Amino acid sequence: MTDIAKEAGCSQATVSLVLNRTEGVKISPDTRARVISVARDLGYSAANFPDLFEPDMPVGSESTIAFVVDQLATSPEAAIAIDGARQAAWGAGNVIISAQTMSDPIMEPHTIEALLSRRVSAMIYMTIITRELKAPELLYRLGIPLVLLNCYTTDHAFPAVVPSEIAGGEGATKHLIDHGHRRIATILGESWMDASKSRLEGYRRALATADIRFDPELVVEGDWSTTGGFAATQKLLKLNSPPTAIFCQNDRMALGCYDALKEAGLRIPEDVSVVGYDDEDVSRHMRPRLTSCVLPHRAMGRWAIDRLAEPFTPDRKRFPITKIECTLVPRDSVSGPRSL
Repeated sequence: MTDIAKEAGCSQATVSLVLNRTEGVKISPDTRARVISVARDLGYSAANFPDLFEPDMPVGSESTIAFVVDQLATSPEAAIAIDGARQAAWGAGNVIISAQTMSDPIMEPHTIEALLSRRVSAMIYMTIITRELKAPELLYRLGIPLVLLNCYTTDHAFPAVVPSEIAGGEGATKHLIDHGHRRIATILGESWMDASKSRLEGYRRALATADIRFDPELVVEGDWSTTGGFAATQKLLKLNSPPTAIFCQNDRMALGCYDALKEAGLRIPEDVSVVGYDDEDVSRHMRPRLTSCVLPHRAMGRWAIDRLAEPFTPDRKRFPITKIECTLVPRDSVSGPRSL
């Protein structure tokens, strides 16, 4: 406080009153702003001392929002979510600045500190893989509103938004059932991932609701890649009773599925119907055009901005996890089975 007082041109007592937010004492706005500015310049930040600083402006009043993501360049989901947030933020004159951390234990805190030094008013923290987050301790000490996107913590300490994956898997499978299919296979992503587990649960729920027996041999693991979808489809076609429909848990595996079916001389959807997931751009250009479920990262980005505009309640202990629907987009890759 002595250092701050010297630089700000005021007494140590004034610095103490400002930093402790003492009520009932009249201190001019200019003096208060100067003390806070000097404190920041000397290296004191909201990350180290969350009680010392208030956000400069509430979200929705031409503020700056930090968007932190573990991986930015490896898949389109982050860019889509950031653009959704940008669209919602610009409506109120807010600016989005983004940074990639790779979840590095050393560089992630440095990255967040650098963003805080730019006096951001709120933060969105995103992971590419939908997962439980072991939140860095720094996130609990930000002193500004924080929303988790595509991840969540078990203590529910922050508002969080994730895709409604179980409902998405159920909707994709139900679409095939509604077209008369009973022998429906699914190609999983990597089975340890939350998205793969949830989409499989949705698949099983749809079968159970339709009174269709679950057959483990119709569940084949892929690896989210085109090659994985090709190999998994070849395995399914070797069954004594091959499926009449295949639910691929992402569009890239569906692309491999298409190649395997066509190599086997089968037509889509006349011989085998196919549904994908993610609704990537490729789904619109496949022939026939691929029926797919939207992975709602753009909507999640918009939701995050809307949530940040709500009153900041740092003393609240638990927040619900919001789930956004993965809407099915019907196209040309599904029809009834040949026997009908």
